[in-house]
Amino acid sequence: MKATYHKYILNFKRPSGTSRGVMTEKETWFLVLEKDGKKGIGECGILRGLSADDRPDYEEKLQWTCANIHLGKDALWEALIEFPSIQFGVEMAFRSLISETPFLLFPSAFTESEKAIEINGLIWMGEAAFMKQQIEEKLAQGFRCVKLKIGAIDFEKELELLRYIREYFTPEQVEIRVDANGAFCLNEALNKLNQLAEFKLHSIEQPIQKNNTDRMAGLCENTPFPIALDEELIGVFTLTEKEQLLQRIKPQYIILKPSFVGGFRGTQQWITLAEKYNIGWWITSALESNVGLNAIAQWTYTLQNPMPQGLGTGALYANNFDCPLEVTEGKLLYRKSKNWTFDL
Repeated sequence: MKATYHKYILNFKRPSGTSRGVMTEKETWFLVLEKDGKKGIGECGILRGLSADDRPDYEEKLQWTCANIHLGKDALWEALIEFPSIQFGVEMAFRSLISETPFLLFPSAFTESEKAIEINGLIWMGEAAFMKQQIEEKLAQGFRCVKLKIGAIDFEKELELLRYIREYFTPEQVEIRVDANGAFCLNEALNKLNQLAEFKLHSIEQPIQKNNTDRMAGLCENTPFPIALDEELIGVFTLTEKEQLLQRIKPQYIILKPSFVGGFRGTQQWITLAEKYNIGWWITSALESNVGLNAIAQWTYTLQNPMPQGLGTGALYANNFDCPLEVTEGKLLYRKSKNWTFDL
């Protein structure tokens, strides 16, 4: 078996804002396996500044992975425990290699175009007018769940945007999730949660920065509406550490990005623990290209979680790969009649 890796820069169609800044491009890496005339393709979806494996030796570890590909998927997963995005790329590439075609990883009613996955519509941070425009577009497109990035503009303006949605749509008509990306100060987080509660929100992701375990546990205990952990899960590698974190914080939800938490296997570990402790969960992408998004979406469908998932990011890039994934009426569809164009 031969293994090679390739860097690829994804360009955002328009700058996309979070509380950590504005992104114009996103680096990703592809792992390509070749054996007996077949190819397997995996995406190592690192997000600089956020991924646990954003390290100076990242490319060196990709080289090592290719040189040691003969070890096989399971041994490599263990060896790459501190490189979750490469773990995922390896899992995906091996699955792709044994599949009927490189991109049909988990055949199902989803890949047969018979069933769809409900997703949330993502509202990026920006000026209030821009965010309002996005909200109107998502609602017009049939989304019944929208997710707003908050924490970068004036909090009062963000409250106004939420008030605007609730003037026209009840919680039964439109579910609202907000994502603070850790933007709230420790001493004002609970006050802000109490103000946000007026709008009957589904949940808030990561209200304060990770590694404030006791404060986060206190927030989860006293919050007026559910808290979902996101960044908090990044860099928690062992099963013991994962269980200890959930036992300590007791969140209402966890949000799982396979590229950040060790691929399918790492994500499944979190799901098993969450269900043990009656914690809700959903899957979301980490701004991968359509290659990684396709793998995540196909696998997510097999989990049969009825909640809206966070998988609508494929249209963000100007130079993404054409693929069968399509967003219609707030759902992610797989149009099996559409072809891939994958060219590195």
